[in-house]
Amino acid sequence: MNAQPVEPLESADVPEPTTHAGFESVADVIDQFTDQGYLADERLATTVFLQTHLDKPVLLEGPAGVGKTQLAKSLAAVTGRKLLRLQCYEGQDETTALYEWDYGRQLLYTQLMREKIGSLVADAPDLTSAVEAIATEESAFFSERFLAARPLLEAIRSEEPVVLLIDEVDRADEALEAVLLELLAEYQVSVPELGTFEAVHLPYVILTSNNSRDLSAALKRRCLHLFLDYPDAERELEIIRSKKTGLSDELARQLVDVVRGLRELDLRKAPSISETVDWARTLAVLGAEELSAETLAATANVVVKYDRDLKRTLEALPRLVDPNADPDLHQGHGHGHGHGHGDHSHGDHSHGDHSHGDHSHGDHSHGDHSHGDHSHQGGQDEPDGVAERRAKDQPGRHDEAYYGTGTMGPARSVSAGQGARAFASRRRPF
Repeated sequence: MNAQPVEPLESADVPEPTTHAGFESVADVIDQFTDQGYLADERLATTVFLQTHLDKPVLLEGPAGVGKTQLAKSLAAVTGRKLLRLQCYEGQDETTALYEWDYGRQLLYTQLMREKIGSLVADAPDLTSAVEAIATEESAFFSERFLAARPLLEAIRSEEPVVLLIDEVDRADEALEAVLLELLAEYQVSVPELGTFEAVHLPYVILTSNNSRDLSAALKRRCLHLFLDYPDAERELEIIRSKKTGLSDELARQLVDVVRGLRELDLRKAPSISETVDWARTLAVLGAEELSAETLAATANVVVKYDRDLKRTLEALPRLVDPNADPDLHQGHGHGHGHGHGDHSHGDHSHGDHSHGDHSHGDHSHGDHSHGDHSHQGGQDEPDGVAERRAKDQPGRHDEAYYGTGTMGPARSVSAGQGARAFASRRRPF
């Protein structure tokens, strides 16, 4: 049986990898992102639509936890692209962002080829000639074989389309911004030893910033810009619903109102959207049937991460849960005002003794807010305790041992003439 020759496949018959067809409209962006669990509003969807059609980087600024990083992840998922992430930090340089030479590998190759190098310079008459001979082979050690690509260069050299996330660019030094300018403007990276690498496929570039410092005008000029803030109550409620936290719709609505109230406080870190979702899941796991101040206080550490913020949160929760509640009832002090202020007798102010009577603190009655006996009686009706104290308040009643030094005794009388001379001697001339 003769074998039939196999005809080569035409190029049209070769299956091609599936690629994203792109976004047809802003509404299409919203729909496709919703399918991935990311609820984008019209402004954000418009920015993404323009990015994919204008091939422009996008700079997202706003507080932490509003969905900036998640946008890049969702864009990669929607378009089927690989996600490359550069996490920025203080003191970062180009070797961790662009590329670096693999010196360890170069040294290993040098050791392995020691004999070859020796034969290369064997006929060199002097050191200068030997250096020149080695220099002619320098390109072998500064080639792509020894080039360790970092996220920026990797995005340019990638054989498949990627989404490049440059996260928290405001944390990095301004020097890194200068490194980014070439990539953001031309989608290329220059390596002095090798030349310029141009993008095989233009990446979708997303930069995020938490506004810890101002970014340069040159960087902003190269990007589409969008400020992301916390969503309104209805959209945040929709986000919680989409995450299927298990919390009832009514309690989720109340929780959103509480979180929005916490964001208005002077907190070091306001609760993010993702933390709101975590709080909803926590309450659902605990089987909460109502949102009381006690329940929220017991789980507040899910959204509040600093001690000072936690104190302010615990103080505000009763008011946020029930604006009509009496604040004193939530403080746990229960001062009954029954301090018994006794006799505020103003009849006798002798010797500067503004006697306020007997401030008896014995009875902190929670039910009886009586303020004691405020009757302004005369001296003859004073309580016995006041009379006894006044009887003891006599000059010279203490002996020398009371003062401890032995030099202070009963008060001595001073004549008017002695006092005048003493003050005259201390008087300063004008």
